[in-house]
Amino acid sequence: MRPHYGGVIVTAGIDGEYDKTGRPTPAEAAPPGGTVPTADELISPDSIRRLAVVLREAAPGASRWQTVADSVAVLGPLGLSERARTVGDALLADCGQDYELLARSVRQALARADLAGWMIWPVTEAVATGATTSGVRRHFDDGLDLLARLTPRLTGEFALRTFLNADLDRTLATALAWTESPDPAVRRLASEGSRPKLPWARQVPELNRNPGATIPVLDMLHTDLSQDVRRSVANHLNDLSRLDAALAAGTAARWLRNPEPTTPALVRHAMRTLVKQGEPAALELVGFHGGREDLEVVGPLLTETDVPMGGDLVFTGRITNVSDRPVSLAVDYVVHHLKANGRLAPKVFKLAKRELAPGASADVTRSHSFRPVTTRVYYPGAHALQLQVNGHRFGMTDFRLG
Repeated sequence: MRPHYGGVIVTAGIDGEYDKTGRPTPAEAAPPGGTVPTADELISPDSIRRLAVVLREAAPGASRWQTVADSVAVLGPLGLSERARTVGDALLADCGQDYELLARSVRQALARADLAGWMIWPVTEAVATGATTSGVRRHFDDGLDLLARLTPRLTGEFALRTFLNADLDRTLATALAWTESPDPAVRRLASEGSRPKLPWARQVPELNRNPGATIPVLDMLHTDLSQDVRRSVANHLNDLSRLDAALAAGTAARWLRNPEPTTPALVRHAMRTLVKQGEPAALELVGFHGGREDLEVVGPLLTETDVPMGGDLVFTGRITNVSDRPVSLAVDYVVHHLKANGRLAPKVFKLAKRELAPGASADVTRSHSFRPVTTRVYYPGAHALQLQVNGHRFGMTDFRLG
């Protein structure tokens, strides 16, 4: 199960149309024409006040839970992750740093349906911190068990990072056991929580140093019946591809030797970064073939070489198969953005897929927007554009923005 954003569950498409994180982003949670939810709307003061009420009613003898209620006063400037950890610390404070009291209270609260939604994230953070710092060995395993019980209410993936950093091998052994859980939310937790590059989450340096550590988990889950679980596996393997391309491509190739009907789509999504980079093994795995010597590429041709800030760059190109065999092409384009330091930084964007018989040609066109976005700063001055076909780049063409 993916988290609920404002009560909305976003369902991704099939056939490999997965989002980057394996769960809906806040932007996807916004209703059509609506605005993106903010941290204040997700882990909101009202949700934390409700959490305090739930705990008071479910575990009245444990604490008054006043520190949790009072924590709303400091949430204002904090981002989403900081809010979760701040409220998690307040939960531990209300329990006097007593993990067993916290765990007992959370289990009592889990009997209520209203312990759900975004208030779960701080609870998982408290459980993870308490279980890994108490100094009592059995608390570690108990905390992981409690995390698995909490994850269907939202997700426990972020808090799992605390366990991984405390004892990687022990946590991954539990994650491997979770792969056989009847609950798809718990199976997803095994993959998503152990991703090397999980967005919004703490880093786990040992996963970056040893990217093969999570392969046994992925091997168990890549044919899972749940699309959410398979989506997580695809994103996890894509993370691994950024650390060890050969490991990721080899794993995908092994899965394709005995595939389920869903395996090719999963592999296509998992190989997306390597395909953009033109990695030959990845291109072959997803069905693209045709090298630079097989192609004649004209373009990119620009309709205008001066683009106003906030305007559109319109370009065309033509690709011809000059070989004596059919080719299957992934056509992308590369915008070389001017950065603040005066250097150009390339960014690859998807453009098209084309199948060309010997001697055949395909025309491509695109309008690329330079409207302001929150994820990139545009600088006026000299930029450049290229076409990229099966990872090979053609035709560096200059244009000016601003």
